[in-house]
Amino acid sequence: MMSKWLMILGATLLLIGAILHFAPWLFNWFGRLPGDIDYRSERTRIYIPITSMLLISIALSLLLSLFKR
Repeated sequence: MMSKWLMILGATLLLIGAILHFAPWLFNWFGRLPGDIDYRSERTRIYIPITSMLLISIALSLLLSLFKR
């Protein structure tokens, strides 16, 4: 059972890595959504991706609920 989940996780990470390597334009929107906080000053940069992380949380919750059934 555990080996099945590790294989699925590995395949998912491989797929995400391939997408990020060969098509980085697919994720250019990430971190630039309305609600993401990006504060820059002369010596400091603070970045808090609230909306992006909320979107990922919803997507992962939906995926996990589908796998549960």
